[in-house]
Amino acid sequence: MYDFANSGYTTVVITAVFAAYFVGAVANKAEWATLAWTSALSVSYAIVMLTMPAMGEWADRHAAKKKLLMAMTAACVVSTAALAWVEPGQVLLALILIVISNTFYTYGESLTAAFLPELAKPEAMGRISAWGWAWGYLGGMLTLGVCLAYVLWAQGQGQTAGQFVPITMLMTAAIYALAAGVTFALMKEHAKPQLTRQSQVGGWQQLVQTFKEARAYKDFMQLLACAVAYQGGVAVAITLAAIYAEQVIGFEPQETMMLIFVLNIAALLGSLVLGYAQDRIGHKLALSLTLWGWGLTCGLAALSSSKEMFWWAAVLAGVCMGSSQSTGRAMAGLFIPSNRLAEFFGLWAFAIRLASILGPMGYGLVTWATEGNQRLAIAATSILFLLGWLLLLPINVQRGQRLAVQDLSPAAKKP
Repeated sequence: MYDFANSGYTTVVITAVFAAYFVGAVANKAEWATLAWTSALSVSYAIVMLTMPAMGEWADRHAAKKKLLMAMTAACVVSTAALAWVEPGQVLLALILIVISNTFYTYGESLTAAFLPELAKPEAMGRISAWGWAWGYLGGMLTLGVCLAYVLWAQGQGQTAGQFVPITMLMTAAIYALAAGVTFALMKEHAKPQLTRQSQVGGWQQLVQTFKEARAYKDFMQLLACAVAYQGGVAVAITLAAIYAEQVIGFEPQETMMLIFVLNIAALLGSLVLGYAQDRIGHKLALSLTLWGWGLTCGLAALSSSKEMFWWAAVLAGVCMGSSQSTGRAMAGLFIPSNRLAEFFGLWAFAIRLASILGPMGYGLVTWATEGNQRLAIAATSILFLLGWLLLLPINVQRGQRLAVQDLSPAAKKP
């Protein structure tokens, strides 16, 4: 249910509305605008990368995942609403608020993933993860649909983007808060405090310690490397789809919102279909199929010469987006020991956010170096999916599950 609540943020703010508004209106289509946008997101992801494992370790010891998630949600809601005060030309304010809001959103996303192994049996991990993502895309569509209806009305009244975009930020924050409130009323903290397990380090040092201890779980670490590659490409689609549609293909704002709406429908169906198939055909094969689909998507987007062709690329991107994100999270849940869920999902967050820096930053640098050639940038993104597939090949799912049920921590090895 929390996936339903928070998806409006990434759908409206990061993908469909505010991203294009920042490049087109706030930064006035400057050549550096796309790079500035991806850089702000990268800063937020770097903050999460360095701090999430320590927060996760603390949450595991105190059985406080729910309390921490509530605090992160409140901070994201407030900072999302604050985006309503960004006007054309206020580049610095926009970037600061994006860093703040996206940091807290990402904290929440990581903490949510840590609940998955507590709620699903190993043989049902794929479909339970899929239902979470499906609910997320449904929530994203609801928020985007409400915003789209308002935008169409506002445009009919002759309003500009500088007038209607701020209202969509308030709408997004309100829906996030209401849906999250329902989640917290229903959700329980299943973990038990582990206060006898004391952390010897803090801050970024916890990240180093967790990383060292996680190396005993070989397939989990291999999956992290795989995720860094392919999630970099997924991050390009999430953060730059609206910018590409408007700046390269020529979509109008309302067309872009409808495009993202359809993309979410495709993602919902993709996550559900492959989520159920994943438990039958195997996690590795399921993820392989989505990565090859992503490669095809990049080619279609780069070659699109009309809006119609780009629509097909967007639909395929949606199917692959839903399935790849759901499949990856389910595989990670299989490989993580049950007494270190939030801590190790902090490493998963580290990998995903590193990817979210490398992918969009690489895209932004290519467009900057080629004087705005976004077609070349999207074509180059296919390399990330190929690399992800190559890194997926050595993973042994059965071995990964076997290691996850063993206590391989240093404390357990002491006589």
